[in-house]
Amino acid sequence: MSPTQPGSAGVLASQVTVPESQTKRVEFTRQSATLPFGQPVPLSSIYGPTYVTGQLLVQQIAYALSDKIFSYSPETFDLDAAVKDWSARQEKNIHGYATAVLPLQTRTGAGAFALGYIFSKDFDLTKRHIPQTLLAPSLSLRHLRSALDQLSLLYGVASPFVAHVAAADYAANSGLVADYGSALQIAEELGLGLVSSASAYESQHMALLATLMAKILPTLHVYDGVRTARETLRVIDVLSQAGVASIFGKLSESVDNLNTRLDSAGKVLELLQAFNGELGTEYEPFEYVGHESPDTVFVVFGSVEVQLAKQVILKLASDSARIGVVSVRIYRPFIEEAFIKVLPASVQNINVLGQVADDAAVSDGSAQSALFSDVLTAVAFSSKWASAPTVADVKYAASEVLTPTRIAEILFSEEGKETAESRFSLPYSDTVEQYIFWDTDNSKARLAPTVVGILLSQDHNNNVYFGESHDNLVQGGVVRSDLRSSQKSIDAPYPVEEADVVFVGDEKILKEFTASRGVKNSGKLLLRLSNFKGEEVEKRIPEAIRQDVQKRNLALYVLDTGLSPAFESDDDATRLLVELSFLKIARPDRDQGALQKLSELEGNQVKLQECHDALGQCLKQIEAPESWAEVLADAPIEVSKTLKTNSFAPFDKQEVEPELQLSRWEAAAKGLVFQEAYTTNINLRPDQSVKTYTVHVKENRRLTPTTYDRNIFHIEFDLGDSGLTYNIGEALGIHAENDPKMVLEFIESYGLDADDLVQIPSREDSDVVETRTVYQTLTQGIDIFGKPPKRFYEALADHAADDLEKKKLASLGAQEGAEEFKRRSEVDTVTFADILEEFKSARPGFPELVRLVGPLKRREYSIASAQAVTPNIVALMIVVVDWVDTQGRTRYGQATRYLSRLPVGTAVTVSVKPSVMKLPIRDDAPLIMAGLGTGLAPFRAFVQYRAMQKAQGKDIGAILLYLGSRHQREEYLYGEEWEAYLDAGVITLLGAAFSRDQPHKIYIQDRMRQTMSDIVSAYIEKEGSFYLCGPTWPVPDVTDVLKEAIAAEAKMTRRKVDPTKEIDRLKEDGRYVLEVY
Repeated sequence: MSPTQPGSAGVLASQVTVPESQTKRVEFTRQSATLPFGQPVPLSSIYGPTYVTGQLLVQQIAYALSDKIFSYSPETFDLDAAVKDWSARQEKNIHGYATAVLPLQTRTGAGAFALGYIFSKDFDLTKRHIPQTLLAPSLSLRHLRSALDQLSLLYGVASPFVAHVAAADYAANSGLVADYGSALQIAEELGLGLVSSASAYESQHMALLATLMAKILPTLHVYDGVRTARETLRVIDVLSQAGVASIFGKLSESVDNLNTRLDSAGKVLELLQAFNGELGTEYEPFEYVGHESPDTVFVVFGSVEVQLAKQVILKLASDSARIGVVSVRIYRPFIEEAFIKVLPASVQNINVLGQVADDAAVSDGSAQSALFSDVLTAVAFSSKWASAPTVADVKYAASEVLTPTRIAEILFSEEGKETAESRFSLPYSDTVEQYIFWDTDNSKARLAPTVVGILLSQDHNNNVYFGESHDNLVQGGVVRSDLRSSQKSIDAPYPVEEADVVFVGDEKILKEFTASRGVKNSGKLLLRLSNFKGEEVEKRIPEAIRQDVQKRNLALYVLDTGLSPAFESDDDATRLLVELSFLKIARPDRDQGALQKLSELEGNQVKLQECHDALGQCLKQIEAPESWAEVLADAPIEVSKTLKTNSFAPFDKQEVEPELQLSRWEAAAKGLVFQEAYTTNINLRPDQSVKTYTVHVKENRRLTPTTYDRNIFHIEFDLGDSGLTYNIGEALGIHAENDPKMVLEFIESYGLDADDLVQIPSREDSDVVETRTVYQTLTQGIDIFGKPPKRFYEALADHAADDLEKKKLASLGAQEGAEEFKRRSEVDTVTFADILEEFKSARPGFPELVRLVGPLKRREYSIASAQAVTPNIVALMIVVVDWVDTQGRTRYGQATRYLSRLPVGTAVTVSVKPSVMKLPIRDDAPLIMAGLGTGLAPFRAFVQYRAMQKAQGKDIGAILLYLGSRHQREEYLYGEEWEAYLDAGVITLLGAAFSRDQPHKIYIQDRMRQTMSDIVSAYIEKEGSFYLCGPTWPVPDVTDVLKEAIAAEAKMTRRKVDPTKEIDRLKEDGRYVLEVY
């Protein structure tokens, strides 16, 4: 689909009407981020030059062509916002009836409903040729796998099926990420087709192509669901529904007449050629741009990735860099001939820009991107080159925020060069007006960027590009809006890096983000500061921003919407002042024309004129003295430059938390006596979200000498009649308690009564409260001796009566106190109790303190016993965590100290957690186990179980046990047991590495290399399973040994094997298992 050209603003602008009254304003709302400017669009109005989003165009194709749409869109993702509206309005599809839209939940077994409909005996066979469509984010694919697998197997008798998959998933530490890995993997494993949209401009065409491909094989259409699907832009040649119907009809007939002897790849190529012929396009499975004779070519998949790589590489190639990029449009079937054909003959290095799950996978040498193996295989078996190019996997995490600068950094690093500039500017940067708006999501002016965007879109010479990002974990919800305007079309699916103007609507945001960093040199920064006084400038504007303003010659403006009480209390006036001040600064030469258009758009001309007249008083430019540049010369403060997108919608602040209170024993007595009236339930540890059991200590003995600096101990629990069962390799969750002595000391210092009762909302159901004593809450409930996060200091500041303490706490909770907070947390290792003792004027009530301090978390330890051998016992091996803090106090890990001091007979609350450490299905499958320190625990269970099987006369296969620690004398953990098992023929090989017992250090990987022939025999030839348990650091070295074993066996048998790919296969088969920490 072509980018837009100057001409028409499309139908969206024409939807804004001027009310009859000139004293009433248009009510603006944003209904969904997947709609252009958040506004609903009638199906019939989508055609020609118009403003759209990628997701709107996908929905148009889905609705127009489908019999039914099965939607697995989580709340706020809004992947089906338009189709639900069209269906409710009974808008007709190309088949003459309203498409049924079925919103479904993403859960285990998802997809069964769609399968049931497609293969129902009551299915209307006259509709068998009509496509069935699925809308879903990539996070749903894991739940849809089973249904897609069955569909693939029965596809010969099914309706055409296409899934439009918005690459969007939620990562706990990174927020929303565009995850492609799950789609690529499922397409490869199930034999599905997979087409990618490189931008919103072509999302309509690719959605149509994918639907046509579905007549050949079940097909996924994948595109970026975080930015590309949601950013508003202008497209000039949008197909109307009538146009879609015509093209679909003609090409459907072409598909039906394809040569039946062709395989799927051949049919897809034939379809693509017919598709290009009908639309006048030049789409290819793989597309190359760059230098005509490159030395290095990057292979890229993904909407944002493709656009950025193309734009950056075209600029580099224009500067004579011998570099190019191949973008992947049709990933499955992977047509190797087409891929090799598009690669220039001069290429020497092929770098696959491959997405992996997270930063850990980027660092993990054994992890590969999905795309890499396809490229490597295609190149390895090609005869195009006398000497095949090298192929490298340039991995990046799904959470990576990609910008032109970041892409340039990746390209330069792979070329062995360094970027000369801190920012990489694309050629069109000088011709595009770029703006950033920061605000809280409950601000009176939050919709100002939307209004400005619609206003600019009414200029037929403008192409507007608009998108929003939400971080709901900062300041109760922060929204950043990026707005671009250009006379030429642009494709910029990335955050603005060099804005002409940056607006900040709430000064709280300045504590979290150095918003000025987004302004280009000599650009403009507009801050909304209510009740601003000139002498307060250094108090209200952070030092980092003041320094940036002075050093980069930024023009600084302050908008005081509180200058008039009437304006400050009027939401409409506040927003109008923001809109007017922004337009005055951003477009001073077009101020009068913009005012006229804003008047027509807003409708309330009287109030608009009042605000315009007041602008001279409310808007002031602030001069930046030279002294601002020197303030931070010795102590620069780094603040985040971009927010972390973790939502597609503002934070819902309507939750009402139950009131907490302290009470006496009489309140609990009523609940116990009149249980039905008070709906009282009595449970064991109701605060825990997992099933818990009570067990008793049977044995607790230290394994290392008392003179040794590491206390490693063995502890056994008697299960009694608890009903606890566990499988080999699982972990035992210990719900440890805080030290009673320390708890009583805190109760006394804080002035509490240990027997008072406190009500706490349940973590499972906020409508349910749990009643416990103060002592019980501090002992079992909250982590009062744990490490406080930054937000605790910030919240505690509100409770400080002393001004100095309040200021200090606020500083520690803000960015300016980042260094001291880091020292307190990582060096001093202060606890919640320490902070409360230090800041004595900050005394929140105990119910509020319970809110502020996080709950105690269970700690999990690998089980060191097999229940089949010891039916009523569960054993653990644990090392006590201890250290000396900066005050000379010995500190301990809460759970390990609790366990190490338990006397025999003590009751302990525990739970069971499943694990990846499982024995092979075959009893005679060899085991190769590597454990460091307490990482040996699960292998004790493995060996116990195999010993029992051997005693029963079963063939148990070889057992190779490699163990590592520092000294044999002190840390030969379970050494006597291993030796006994070795003598009994249970353990075949015992490779013990004591790293510090000789001048040169010996590690488990060294012992493994010394016994390479045994590993080859057990692991490769006899198809054994490998397990590693312990710290993460030996993973790469141990994996290298396994690769060497694979390569050695392949050489002996004269087979061609890629060791890295083989490790991946073994991992999938459950024969390469890691449990590291």
